Amino acid sequence: MKESDNFFDKVYQVARLIPHGKVTSYGAIATYLGAARSARMVGWAMNKAHNLDDVPAHRVVNRKGLLTGKHHFDGTNLMQQLLESEGIIVIENQIQNLEKVFWNPTDELS
Repeated sequence: MKESDNFFDKVYQVARLIPHGKVTSYGAIATYLGAARSARMVGWAMNKAHNLDDVPAHRVVNRKGLLTGKHHFDGTNLMQQLLESEGIIVIENQIQNLEKVFWNPTDELS
């Protein structure tokens, strides 16, 4: 197993814990895993997660609440639709009230 695979597995473990109706960021997951400068690698892990039904990759957004990973989902607006089905408001690819729906793994899992 490559080191990146192990990191990806850790990312998936954290992503599986994001509660319904909440989102987190690539950077928040990276920071929680002790790899604060690896937000992009978390993004790559989320990109590969489309094969994993139990990883809610739609709940991981960029630090500003933008749906930057949406083009990796099947369908035009699947990421937005999944978030909206959980009660999250998205306008022009931007999560509204990010501070209310943001889940920080460092705070919640420590």
